[in-house]
Amino acid sequence: MIAVIQRVSEASVTIEGQVKGKIGLGFLILLGITHTDTREDLDWLSKKIVGMRIFGDAEGKMNLDIKAVDGNILLISQFTLHASTKKGNRPSFIEAARPEVAIPLYEQMIRQLATDLGKPIETGEFGAEMKVALINDGPVTIVIDSKNKV
Repeated sequence: MIAVIQRVSEASVTIEGQVKGKIGLGFLILLGITHTDTREDLDWLSKKIVGMRIFGDAEGKMNLDIKAVDGNILLISQFTLHASTKKGNRPSFIEAARPEVAIPLYEQMIRQLATDLGKPIETGEFGAEMKVALINDGPVTIVIDSKNKV
């Protein structure tokens, strides 16, 4: 599982002209699920995200996690994070999980992030054509791959 975490002052996702999810201060997370991902990857990644200390404290030092700043999460499924670009110029998405694997894990991640954060999160819609808007605060962007735990 790959997560691209962007610290934002605001973010939203629009589907067919309608805003589906919108947050102020918090994380916009792009989530890529591969066919080898498990519940263990999901649990580890959720705790890592919620514990990530990348918000500024009173001295401006990145020292606070999302709970400490009462931040929110907007989670977007993005299979293209598992693109292989080794051959040619057209990416291969063979490592991205098929919907029958990815959808249940995506839905579990929604529930797990909400549990770990202590409040509901906003989401996109799996498989939909989405327009994502954000104001990256910093900018701060962190990439975490659950296959690189050690």
